[in-house]
Amino acid sequence: MARNKETLLLLLDVGPSMHSVLPEVEKVCSLLVEKKLIHSKYDEVGVIIFGTEETQNELTREVGGYQHVVVLRDTKVVDGDLVEALHQLPRGTCDGDFLDAIIVGMDILIKKFGVTDKKKKRLCLMTNALCPIKDSIEGTKEDQVITIAEQMAKHGMGMESIVVRGRLSGNANKRIMEENDFLLNIFSQKTCAKLVYVESPTSLFGALRTRNISPVTIFRGDLELTSKMKIKVWVYKKTSEEKLPTLKKYSDKAPPTDKFATHEVKVDYEYRSVEDSSKAVPPEERIKGYRYGPQVVPIAPSEWDAVKFKPEKSVKLLGFTDASNIMRHYYMKDVNVLIADPGNTRAINAVSALAKAMKEKNKVAIVRCVWRNGQGSVVVGVLTPNVSDRDNSNTPDSFYFNVLPFAEDVREFQFPSFNNFPASWQPNEQQQEAADNLVKMLDLAPSGKEEALQPEFTPNPVLERFYRCLEVKSKHPDAAVPPLDETLKKITEPDPELLSQNKSVIDAFRRSFELKENPKLKKSTRRFLQEKPSGLKEGEGDISAKPSGSKEGDSYGDISAQSLDSLNIGDLTPVQDFENMMSRRDGPEWIGKAIKDMKNRIFDMVENSFEGDNYPKAIECLVALRKGCILEQEPKQFNDFLHHLCKFCQKNDLHSLCEFLASKELTLISKTEAIDSEVTDDEARSFLVNQSQKLS
Repeated sequence: MARNKETLLLLLDVGPSMHSVLPEVEKVCSLLVEKKLIHSKYDEVGVIIFGTEETQNELTREVGGYQHVVVLRDTKVVDGDLVEALHQLPRGTCDGDFLDAIIVGMDILIKKFGVTDKKKKRLCLMTNALCPIKDSIEGTKEDQVITIAEQMAKHGMGMESIVVRGRLSGNANKRIMEENDFLLNIFSQKTCAKLVYVESPTSLFGALRTRNISPVTIFRGDLELTSKMKIKVWVYKKTSEEKLPTLKKYSDKAPPTDKFATHEVKVDYEYRSVEDSSKAVPPEERIKGYRYGPQVVPIAPSEWDAVKFKPEKSVKLLGFTDASNIMRHYYMKDVNVLIADPGNTRAINAVSALAKAMKEKNKVAIVRCVWRNGQGSVVVGVLTPNVSDRDNSNTPDSFYFNVLPFAEDVREFQFPSFNNFPASWQPNEQQQEAADNLVKMLDLAPSGKEEALQPEFTPNPVLERFYRCLEVKSKHPDAAVPPLDETLKKITEPDPELLSQNKSVIDAFRRSFELKENPKLKKSTRRFLQEKPSGLKEGEGDISAKPSGSKEGDSYGDISAQSLDSLNIGDLTPVQDFENMMSRRDGPEWIGKAIKDMKNRIFDMVENSFEGDNYPKAIECLVALRKGCILEQEPKQFNDFLHHLCKFCQKNDLHSLCEFLASKELTLISKTEAIDSEVTDDEARSFLVNQSQKLS
């Protein structure tokens, strides 16, 4: 049995006021069960509906009352039948009393588990809370809710209350709505309960916690402020990317009659000698190696173990800095939360005091972290104070931890400022106003309305569609992939209603900017080196010549032949010179000149190399040339040059260069990388293999 097995009871309001959102409730509840079938197949789920004409529950038979509450399915292990049942919820005809449904659900869990059983038990209430609650026989409604909450805490039950409002609450009785909100809020204060309000089907998808993930610490130890000052802390993951379930290898070789067949596929690897393919190489005769230039440097396991950095488990404070010094784009990985040891009062006070002082001074802490012994890497990160704003809150002060980059992790890209462009390229006041209105129109958080696509309420559409498809395939293996759900479309596509309402704003933006197709520059035919193609007239193919039809006032005239000739790719920093030339946007000739000069530079390095001493630098230039040709959609330029270079190697018996190219996996540009390429992926992969065979 699973260690984290959970028993969940869904309490669903199916009364008349909920009919418009019941299709979305059916989707989200069935999705919950589908996820449990994958991740938590031992969990138990039951369904209680209220707001129906009929009544069917044990409490009614035993003590009376609790009308219009039906136990649709008692708690049992999740299966496909439950998914089907949730797809077809009955529509009720009476107002639902959510307190009656909560009591019936608690009764089921208490009878099943008693007081001593500490298994995870959870109630999930989904209602709009617009219908009145019956008066209590003894005491007030508030007293009744407090009593229920105390019993819920006593038996270790949790509860989620999802209140679906939106347009439904427009004509509701405000007094009843406020009273119900007050009663539901008591559960949040008195027991382990969560209260969420949603206004859209999209938020409903994200509000229900469809997968139960138990909190697990990644670190328990000391936060070392100094060698003599330490605070006991725990670290948990605050956010972590949810990924698609891992696909398993499946074998259909087992007999169909074998009920205990696992259909498991085991993969074994065997290494064989290059000289004798029939001879297997045992592990003791194998060693890892690292490429260093054209050679491979072998490193024994004992040597590698000695080289490994083996820091001790710790979290050490390096210092403090202004919060403004840590940019948001520095955050690299998942977010962790650092809290004081829950059972240590002195640690709680120390963390709270430190967090409040840092927030008051607008400071963050830089810390060095090794989460566990034997960890091969050290991370440096930032602690940002998370101070509770509410007085007398049960939420302790804590820190958020984000990993910061090292120098090698930062990508410094230099882009020209828009302010450097000519005045004719700058937007005028009318264009700027049209753009401002477009941004305001697409604001996801307009004043007076719920923010759309809040991260905590927005599900991943890729994951949701995967689970839906898996459920369909489990019943009909040959079924086609189902279309994207309408609710998920609201996440992946603009809101059609919003676009139609603001058509005038969009049209104004379109009129403010002249939109026309960007013509593709005609490619010039150039030879690899200084030679000109046969049959080419004087001046054709010369990158300093103006294109046909250009006038003196055209932009081509801004760059003279002298300025082109004055810049070349040098010997010291050829890659940097090439990239600078490729980034020039003040004339189309620069691209052709950069490619041509780089070809010449590479060829000179290869031709003047002594025993391959120039090969590493030539390969660096070749990599830069390949990247530049992909970015500028010039795959033929690179592919033709690589063919020419390999033919030169064959002619002059330069075997080591082709081997060096193969070791770097430097091959032709395929159609996948550049749409204008005429080379397929298979041709690109086999190119260097074929060249090596020709040389041998």
